[in-house]
Amino acid sequence: MPKTNAAALVFDDLSFQYNTRSEPAIQHISFSVQPGELLLIAGSSGCGKTTLMRCANGLIPNAYHGKISGDIKLFGRSVFEMQMAEISQAVGTLLQDPERQILGSYVLNEVGFGLESLGIPRNEIIPRVDETLEHLGILHMRDRETFGTSGGEKQKIALAGVLVMKPKILLLDEPLSSLDPASAHEALQTFRQLADEGLSVVIVEHRVEDVLTIHPDTVVYIDEGQVTYCGDSKGLMAIVDYRRIKLPADIVVERARNAPAPQFYPVLKPNYKNPETLLSFEGVHFQYNEDSPEVLDDINFEIHKGDVIAVLGHNGSGKTTMVKHALGLLKPTQGHVLLEGLDTQKMTVAEAAHTVGYVFQSPTQMLFAPTVKEELAFGPKNLGFSPEEIDKNVTWAIETVHLNEELDTPPLALSFGQQKRISIAAILSMRSRILMMDEPTAGQDYWNYQAFMDAILQMPGFDSVIFITHDLDLALIYANRILILYGGKIVADGRPQDVLQDELQLKKFRILPTSLLKLNMQYLPKTGSFYRAETIAHFIG
Repeated sequence: MPKTNAAALVFDDLSFQYNTRSEPAIQHISFSVQPGELLLIAGSSGCGKTTLMRCANGLIPNAYHGKISGDIKLFGRSVFEMQMAEISQAVGTLLQDPERQILGSYVLNEVGFGLESLGIPRNEIIPRVDETLEHLGILHMRDRETFGTSGGEKQKIALAGVLVMKPKILLLDEPLSSLDPASAHEALQTFRQLADEGLSVVIVEHRVEDVLTIHPDTVVYIDEGQVTYCGDSKGLMAIVDYRRIKLPADIVVERARNAPAPQFYPVLKPNYKNPETLLSFEGVHFQYNEDSPEVLDDINFEIHKGDVIAVLGHNGSGKTTMVKHALGLLKPTQGHVLLEGLDTQKMTVAEAAHTVGYVFQSPTQMLFAPTVKEELAFGPKNLGFSPEEIDKNVTWAIETVHLNEELDTPPLALSFGQQKRISIAAILSMRSRILMMDEPTAGQDYWNYQAFMDAILQMPGFDSVIFITHDLDLALIYANRILILYGGKIVADGRPQDVLQDELQLKKFRILPTSLLKLNMQYLPKTGSFYRAETIAHFIG
């Protein structure tokens, strides 16, 4: 790793409090980033990670205002003395939500937008765009419309738009949140290579275990706005709370041997002898327009009462397109979707919402109300719930996602991870029979996503839960049934221990086995089912 005397980025006793908040977001932050260093920043949702990134790229104080003290130096110069245009040429940022970053209608236009803004000639822009797209393995998307791309594909497009500018420092805010396991692995290898080539790379990420595979040079852990650890990854694994940060399964087993075993007893259980069918896909095909390829190809499956289904698959495999059919947001170009026996072709979205509650992948597509409380009350009010029922449901929903103190806060003033939890709570408050969630854990820390999944699945209220996820461990812990999509087709459907046992097949479908899956397969003859690492520690002990 190349080093120079001048640090690329220095945080010097930095504190910041937003004008809209009563407490500081970050306090007395001090650490540095060297040229060619890969640094991981970890911490719970809302702990101040994103605020720190906004300070580094100049958004604070230029776009977000509040009380600030301390300093940030960019290659020896205070960022507070620099213009945004000057900072942006040295610091490239990949936002947590790619929807906020993509402006162009076509991939080529989007990736080349920054270069065009600098007045670079077209004959130089196109080769640089092509080189960057090829470097990320998405050159085939060059002429596609950005609108029709998946969340994971949008993430790659946004990253290409940052890298094409050739920044000296790359800030990555949850870069893996929308990527399938294989794409995440490829992205991490790219980040490591960029650092080895001399670029300073700062990664904010909840998927700590994944980032540890590329051996970050330094790990910074932030808790309640303050740095509580700065050092190597080995030291982090020894001191951090494994219930809050997702660590490798073998580390968790070793540390959890003498701790109480977590208790999890899901309410939902399938009735295999006499299943009640809630939703049916019958020979469903779908394409967005006549000239585009099919996104769904002959989809056939049923959702029954008691099913907790995890939908896995690579970016662009058709997962989101498929679940949108359940609510009637999309209509099949061929085949039928039956919701409680009724064809969704003949139903309005409002009618379907009585049965299906759908949480979008991007919270900004859902949130609009002045306060969190009004956001959570909107759905049940439109479904005709009584004021007493609305109050009861709003209280239950906000407690489930652990954001009671934010009821009077504007939803869009919250962090991405908190917005995601509010979008989930908004659907929980409607008490639909079927809960569908698209990437429910994106932007969530380990403790929060376990807490709200535990709460949802241990409370009566839903007849079935379906969630799209790239988090294989989330699927094997919580689902009693797994669907895998590949190229628009369902290629696997069954119990987790059956669907996930063939490692070679999983890799073919761009699903990488995790340390927790390997541990579960090792002890399956003894446990009889899949469990989180803390529980397996007690089977072993």
